Amino acid sequence: MQELSDEQVKADIMYRLFRKDCWGAKYLPVNTIVHWIGKHVKRNGKRVEKMIRELVKEGYLLVHKKGGTISLNSTRSHEISEYIEKNSPK
Repeated sequence: MQELSDEQVKADIMYRLFRKDCWGAKYLPVNTIVHWIGKHVKRNGKRVEKMIRELVKEGYLLVHKKGGTISLNSTRSHEISEYIEKNSPK
């Protein structure tokens, strides 16, 4: 388990969606992302869910199916790639 900063966790969430090409109408279940990242982050799922909520508030992620699934906001694609590059865990 690693001690990642909040920015690194957010970048990891966006990077995983980016790798799966989840933009706009193509989305992934929140539980799947929480499960993937929760294995590698301290305070596992609760912290990951909190970071997802923050990314939605900031406009980087879009929510689908009453909050059960998320995707990247395609209108902010340039900002998202810069954020991932700047903050991704090394």
